[in-house]
Amino acid sequence: MPFPKKICVVCGEEFELKPDKPGFANRCPECSAPEAMEASTNDELDPVERRTVHELNAARRKAIRELLYRGDA
Repeated sequence: MPFPKKICVVCGEEFELKPDKPGFANRCPECSAPEAMEASTNDELDPVERRTVHELNAARRKAIRELLYRGDA
């Protein structure tokens, strides 16, 4: 079974959508590469920045949980 053919929304090139392709399903591998590199920058954070990101994520989770499970429904 051949892989489905897609057209990249960034450059307009046709590419095959293969399993485990990095990036978005509507972008070719060349156009998805910059986003994949940006995603790896979280490993380079210093301890203070990691703690800040962790606290922000915890606050987001708490706010979403409170919105979802409000008692006034």
